[in-house]
Amino acid sequence: MASTALTHLDTQGKPRMVDVSDKAVSVRMAQASAEVWFPPDVAAVLGLAEGNDVRSAKGPVFQTATIAGVMAAKRTHELIPFCHSVPLDHAAVDIHAEEGGIVRIVSTCRTSHRTGVEMEALTAASVAALTVYDMCKALSHAIEIRSVVLLAKSGGKSTYERR
Repeated sequence: MASTALTHLDTQGKPRMVDVSDKAVSVRMAQASAEVWFPPDVAAVLGLAEGNDVRSAKGPVFQTATIAGVMAAKRTHELIPFCHSVPLDHAAVDIHAEEGGIVRIVSTCRTSHRTGVEMEALTAASVAALTVYDMCKALSHAIEIRSVVLLAKSGGKSTYERR
């Protein structure tokens, strides 16, 4: 069941950072995904159907996007105003090509802390997708970043898994 209260607003409706000082430290995990769609002619040029990493004029696309995603996860609190600075115990980004010109990106973040890592996982997937786009945009501006979603979270007071 969804909550009806926005936690980042105080009683007067002003924006605020949530106070997590009274929360218990627990192991928290979040996983998010993004997909990048390539037009068929661009997918063919890149060899996406083969499932291997692809190279653009800027270098190895999936490897570079993996690094960018992990770096972004570590800096999420600098990008999203009310995110806590979370010490990540683990951040990973997995990227692979699928049929239909889709590049699937899955990020996983883990910490032992008082607050979760959903935003870190979502940021990692988003920035990895943006990096794939950036490295391939010379071939087509019709490339699309689609469906950035939270797949799962655990730890804290709630667990979530997308069906």
